[in-house]
Amino acid sequence: MKQKLARVIGGAAMLALVAGGTACSSSDGGSASGGDKCGNKIAFFGALTGSSAALGINENNGVKLAVDKYNKENADCKVELVPLDSQGSPDQAPQLAQQAIDNEKILGLVGPAYSGESEAADPLFAEAGLVHVTASATNPTLAKQGWKTFFRVVGNDLSQGPAAGTYIKDVLKAEKVFVIDDQSAYGAGLADEVKKVLGPAVVNSDKVQGDGKQTEFSGVVTKVKAANVGAVFYGGYYQEAGLIRKQLTAAGVTAPLVAGDGVNDPAYISSAGAAAAEGTILTCPCQPATEARGTFVDDYKALNGTDPGTYSDTAYDAANILLAGIKAGKTDRASLLEFVKNYTGDGVAASYKFVEGGELDPAQVKVWAYKVQGGKVVPDQEIKKS
Repeated sequence: MKQKLARVIGGAAMLALVAGGTACSSSDGGSASGGDKCGNKIAFFGALTGSSAALGINENNGVKLAVDKYNKENADCKVELVPLDSQGSPDQAPQLAQQAIDNEKILGLVGPAYSGESEAADPLFAEAGLVHVTASATNPTLAKQGWKTFFRVVGNDLSQGPAAGTYIKDVLKAEKVFVIDDQSAYGAGLADEVKKVLGPAVVNSDKVQGDGKQTEFSGVVTKVKAANVGAVFYGGYYQEAGLIRKQLTAAGVTAPLVAGDGVNDPAYISSAGAAAAEGTILTCPCQPATEARGTFVDDYKALNGTDPGTYSDTAYDAANILLAGIKAGKTDRASLLEFVKNYTGDGVAASYKFVEGGELDPAQVKVWAYKVQGGKVVPDQEIKKS
């Protein structure tokens, strides 16, 4: 999501927004738990362990940085970060959501990180009035359920799917394409959008099992090889994508793999092997995190000991939106929800304004293509809107 933006505002602007105003004290009045405005919490909801943890760790580290900076500026009225490890599982999401709801000091969440767990948890958040800002769940249907507490700081698959299809058609110029998905809310939805763009160029398609339930893909590999395609699109997450790419390469299939943001992580390269992963194209409705504005990259690395990854910067921005509301005295769930609904401002990754359904203003949405090159995921180009 970059156009070589000027890196002179961003982090400083967001910090100024968060740091503005006066610090609160225990005598300032009521909050969600009835008493003081300090000692409040925000949560991160996403996979921190298990096969889907890489993306969740990226995001949690971004949220951690936002909270760390906030607390340094507000040492007498700190906010606590509560990590909620979903392991990326929709089955675990409702219980974890209820845990957050029952903790009255949690005023808002960053997440859920994945679309499947969002489908399971978000109705509970809506009923409880607990605002949540996802930095990565991109299924379009999430914004169409009437959940007043749902917000998203990235574009959805109605932007990413067509962009991936456009890249396959205009950049790769593939005349025959094979489409695979993992049957998840995210993966299947993304694959469907790609099919719409490519039309008759999609000569065949197949489905696999996600969530670590399948590791052997000889059936789909045989079909891809027989189709003799110029590109393969995969809708799903990096753990299966890596194994599919590895097995395609072993079978002699050289057509490039194209996948979405769920695969846009170095863990994909580890799963596939560097040689097999080389040349893979990965899309994301996000700019390169290492291109974030201000001092974000250096600050992130100093705190976490690693460079920011996919969605580290958007999670940081999502957390700062919640923290700005808390700083402004919105220390009950209802007032913080209203603050987020009406929020406009600049972050390190983008500028933010929410429209109907909690979606990011379409004018702010950009989709980038990344390429696996030399054993690393590197920016390739911003994909032009069709």
